[in-house]
Amino acid sequence: MAGLGNSNHQNRTVSANFIPTLWSDEVIGAYKQNLVLANLVTKMSHKGKKGGTIKIPVPARGAATAKAADTQVNLIQDTAGVVTITIDKHYEYSKLIEDIAEVQALSSMRKFYTDDAGYALANQVDDDLFALGEALQGGTAGGTGAALWEKAVRGGDGTTLFDGSTSGGGATDIQDAGIRRMILTLDNSDVPMDNRCLVIPPVAANDMLAITRFTEQQFIGNGDAIKTGKIGQIYGVDIFVTNNCPTVSPASGANARIGLLLHKDALVFAEQVGVRSQTQYKQEYLGDLFTADTIYGVGELRNDAGIAFAVPVS
Repeated sequence: MAGLGNSNHQNRTVSANFIPTLWSDEVIGAYKQNLVLANLVTKMSHKGKKGGTIKIPVPARGAATAKAADTQVNLIQDTAGVVTITIDKHYEYSKLIEDIAEVQALSSMRKFYTDDAGYALANQVDDDLFALGEALQGGTAGGTGAALWEKAVRGGDGTTLFDGSTSGGGATDIQDAGIRRMILTLDNSDVPMDNRCLVIPPVAANDMLAITRFTEQQFIGNGDAIKTGKIGQIYGVDIFVTNNCPTVSPASGANARIGLLLHKDALVFAEQVGVRSQTQYKQEYLGDLFTADTIYGVGELRNDAGIAFAVPVS
């Protein structure tokens, strides 16, 4: 049988940019590379499971009792509380790449879009977790005016509350005294000393260089400085810098940036569908539809295990 009159077959070579495995690997790689806060909180996998909510029992701490001779042990009863995590977040990133673009574009086009998809989805996850920080220490999530990040403290002293009704909210540059005071807040709530982290915006990272205790300790650690965003540690607390830290606008102007000092048990990230990518040829558009998406939920586990703080934007 005679072959077709030309060799313009859509074979594996010319279709290499649209093989799903390549897309998936690169999107997942970019996603993991850009996650910061999601790597620092409690993570729960709900992959392959049905249902839109997760109920997490939260037991209360018990107390030791002296054992008296010839008596039975003292039985402790505890009715554990429950934290409900709703898996209600489904975000996607899609591109329709027409044939003419696929044919004429450089192969680097795929690399750009997969990186961009991973970055966009990672930013969204971190944004949702940062939003929960407003409720830490008994704050009001989604507050406005005076209630805007009402339980956040000023970075300079770690105790004076941010005031969303005034210009700039009174935010001050992060200082050694402020860090020590925030650490004391967690200590007074019996928050474990391990697995704590300080998540700061770039402007605060610059101010950290003026803190002697930080420059003395920033190279002390356990060899894991390759963690995404990690720039050092202070008082045994790992420090991570990310531009995902929220920018807030008090009623009277002069924006502020928000950072968090928290233990991993403060917040939880529940993932039901990890980042995936799919491609489908759309004949009606003569192009390939590329979509990356993820399904997850976030929630607060322990209200006193973290504290937000505010610094100026510059």
